[in-house]
Amino acid sequence: MALLEVRDLDLYYGDAQALAGVSLDVPEGEIVAIVGANGAGKTSLIRAIAGIEKPRTGRISFAGRDITGSDSHRTCDLGIGQVAEGRQVFPSLSVAENLRVGGMLPRARAQAKRKLEEIYALFPRLAERHAQTAGTLSGGEQQMLAIGRCLMGNPSLIMFDEPSLGLAPTVVQEVLRTIRSLHAKGLTILLVEQNVAVSLKLSQHAFVLENGRIALSGSGEALLKDDRVRQAYLGL
Repeated sequence: MALLEVRDLDLYYGDAQALAGVSLDVPEGEIVAIVGANGAGKTSLIRAIAGIEKPRTGRISFAGRDITGSDSHRTCDLGIGQVAEGRQVFPSLSVAENLRVGGMLPRARAQAKRKLEEIYALFPRLAERHAQTAGTLSGGEQQMLAIGRCLMGNPSLIMFDEPSLGLAPTVVQEVLRTIRSLHAKGLTILLVEQNVAVSLKLSQHAFVLENGRIALSGSGEALLKDDRVRQAYLGL
């Protein structure tokens, strides 16, 4: 069953078309990857699903409900979480305050205390630095905080936009382990990641975006073996 469905989505920035007729399904409980070159439309797609950008035509549905053009606060409260590119923590707030902001959604308030305990167990360094301002954390710690803040909203689908961008290799591996762990706990994940090989290895299904259109789709394993993907994105 598809938890998220996108059908014939067109998105424009002024007269410039960013997405053209994009259709895809994200089945419940799976990791689905979106791969493509810079400027292909990956972040535009994430932002349209999140309600940050309003598509001109097409339909987005989540858990059987039409959310096309919905405000971002509504999509969050329905259970769509986002870990945005560049982490975007509140730098002047403490770690604990950042996490509490994530738990302010109506759907999450009743479970906020339990979620906070779970996040500190998942990321012990956040527990150690709970009183530290977020702007003084390392890049890796800020990414943990961004993921933790998203989890405080009790999402059933998490969209990751370039989660490894700008991080040291050892930290990247930790982030990827976290994504695998969240998936193992039953969360559905939509992954946009610059490392195409890693994305395809992680995902059950993947879509290749080129110039705002779906150029290829299939299992992650099948696309890893596809000559067009290997030549264009893996340098093989």
